[in-house]
Amino acid sequence: MYRGLTRTLMNQSIYEDLSEYIHKWGQSLGFQQVGISDIDLELHEQYLHDWLKQDFNGDMQYMSAHGLKRSRPGELVTDTKRIITVRMNYLPADTSPHEVLRNNNAAYVSRYALGRDYHKVIRRRLLKLWKHIQDYLAEYDLKNYRGRVFTDSAPVLEKALAEKAGLGWIGKNTMLLNREAGSWFFLGEIYTDIPLIVDNNSGINHCGSCSACIDICPTKAIIAPYQLDARLCISYLTIELRGIIPTHLRESIGNRIFGCDDCQLFCPWNKFSHFTNEPDFNPRHRLDSAALLELFSWTEVEFLSNTEGSAIRRTGYEGWQRNIAIALGNANYNERITHELNERNRVASSMLIEHIDWALKKQTEKQADQEVSLKNNSR
Repeated sequence: MYRGLTRTLMNQSIYEDLSEYIHKWGQSLGFQQVGISDIDLELHEQYLHDWLKQDFNGDMQYMSAHGLKRSRPGELVTDTKRIITVRMNYLPADTSPHEVLRNNNAAYVSRYALGRDYHKVIRRRLLKLWKHIQDYLAEYDLKNYRGRVFTDSAPVLEKALAEKAGLGWIGKNTMLLNREAGSWFFLGEIYTDIPLIVDNNSGINHCGSCSACIDICPTKAIIAPYQLDARLCISYLTIELRGIIPTHLRESIGNRIFGCDDCQLFCPWNKFSHFTNEPDFNPRHRLDSAALLELFSWTEVEFLSNTEGSAIRRTGYEGWQRNIAIALGNANYNERITHELNERNRVASSMLIEHIDWALKKQTEKQADQEVSLKNNSR
């Protein structure tokens, strides 16, 4: 009996030490924070159920396609006991998001997509972290434990798990917020059956009475605190939605051609955010400040080449053209814009023609307004 007790205590010490090492290893691999949680997501499961019941997921059928696996980690990966969650800063320095948004001839790309696809970057680091864990356990002849790596690549409630692991709280914009880091970061997870020591989580929400994200949302997609109707969200419209973007939302999209960051840009907690040190997240092909017409001129071959290894690939070439066409309609009148839109109209699909025609109409209206303004000024 005493031998068994001694063995149990020794294993407990091993897991305690391992839990501490995981935090250190994670930071040495470039993660800004690491947390360990259990797998109880009961409260978040009810929230997800209610959200899906109201069809707030739009065409994102994958949000409901896996039953309870999303909110019950043990059903997604059998025998899961603990989840290691990491976060990694992604905001590059000097991308001037506010200035780009104010220039309606420039293309705004969500800052997370300016560089290399984060899935690949984080997955590689998580696999290295898991290798450290395996090597440590092997020293004590504990080789039967399993781990599985995720980074926005499976039915995982990332933000809920991060909140449980003490990495922050889910804010009114439904994003994870951190008092020392804002929200400009990616998340990733390792599901494991190792009985690690769970991190303490204060569970304190620091949004208070602030409503900045709700007030600034261009399409009013944050319909209430902590409630997002994805069908109105520009990120959903420009990335997830395949097909026609509702006419009444197009002007509000402005020059945002891939995603939207407004609820982060105006969140007070992001004054504490930190720029990334990861070269992979630096802007490629001048996507942080490119002109709309420059990107609209890309052929499909150029699009595929320039977005190789990029999250932008998700929208596809037709979706990319559709999004830019809307932004061109929202730009100031320019004869070159109407010329390029008409040229593209000749070879476009019926879906794309729908958006180009709308953009041409908007440009015609702006041309007329410009002529009236010039006439009035000349009097």
